[in-house]
Amino acid sequence: MPTEPADLDSESTEREDGVALSLSGGGYRAMVFHIGALCRLNEVGLLGRLKRISSVSGGSITAAYLGLMWSRLEFNAGKAANFQLFIEGMQKMADTSVDIGAVVGGIFLPGTISDRVAEAYDDVLFKGAKLANLPDDHGGAAPRFVINATNVQTAALWRFSRPYMGDYHVGLIDAPNVTLATAVAASSAFPPILSPLTLPIKQPVRPTKGADLNHIAAYTTQAILSDGGVYDNLGLETVKRFSTLLVSDAGQKVEAEPDPAHDWARHAVRILDVVDNQVRSLRKRQLIEAYNRGDHTGTYWGIRTNFADYHLPSDPLNCLHRDPEPLAAIPTRLQKMPRDQQNRLMNWGYAICDAALRAHISAELQQKLGIEITAPSGFPFPGDY
Repeated sequence: MPTEPADLDSESTEREDGVALSLSGGGYRAMVFHIGALCRLNEVGLLGRLKRISSVSGGSITAAYLGLMWSRLEFNAGKAANFQLFIEGMQKMADTSVDIGAVVGGIFLPGTISDRVAEAYDDVLFKGAKLANLPDDHGGAAPRFVINATNVQTAALWRFSRPYMGDYHVGLIDAPNVTLATAVAASSAFPPILSPLTLPIKQPVRPTKGADLNHIAAYTTQAILSDGGVYDNLGLETVKRFSTLLVSDAGQKVEAEPDPAHDWARHAVRILDVVDNQVRSLRKRQLIEAYNRGDHTGTYWGIRTNFADYHLPSDPLNCLHRDPEPLAAIPTRLQKMPRDQQNRLMNWGYAICDAALRAHISAELQQKLGIEITAPSGFPFPGDY
């Protein structure tokens, strides 16, 4: 079977023409926000033209289910006629609390907290499906879906995809026999409560160039994994070789705190939040600089982005004076979300994605991609935001 280059994409200096999409983490806040953005990408015909979808944490719930449903969405000219099927499944996930039940079950029942998270994902969304059930990207018939976690043993990005899983220290496991629920649970195992997930490795590990730990059994018989956002909270590592980058960011900004907790548990959480915020800020800055230098075409939109920053000539959704801060402040949890809140988050993801596309996807690039981005006529979900 065809294999990937040993560089695992991110080490390659070779640029690849095509459009890639990154979906950030941020718990259910991110999961639901990205649904709205995907809705707009589908409307303009970009969704079906993507070559890669890379995700971390809460974004991986959305991406993995999109991948599972891909063959049922009925794409034509880049647009999915059955996109509502995907939305309905995601709404059921957002109707379900995961984190509290997982913690309680992990304490009082056999198994771990991460096992309980994977079981919840599988019960609602994945129904036993495996990475092999993601679409085959050979020949460009579908995008490759890459679900990212962090290997705590090697301090490297661990990739789950249909063709392989692994990292550049350990090597690759071809055609991994792993459930989607397990991959997503690893990607969304945000520390300290839901992390780590221990993944047994029962298949051969193929050595790749630079795989310096491939000969040590401790690294090739199991992987100790944490949230993908620990290493790459925008999901950029596995898409940066592509010419056009679309980035949807629902990460939470760390606010100033006049009297931070001094006990070790809450203090540790605060420090992790600070580290995550700094890494996210640096990656975003590097991305914007890459756009400005012309290294990539594409656009970034964030849950905190101000509509006015796009300087658009029209405001069809009346966004100019809307404040996204209340939505951006929704806690990073895997906790049941009321339907009205889901609708507001999806509408905001739709609106700010639309603004970014209309501002930064040039007429020339639209022509190259075979799409036309016109102003939307209204929000796709009941209510406002």
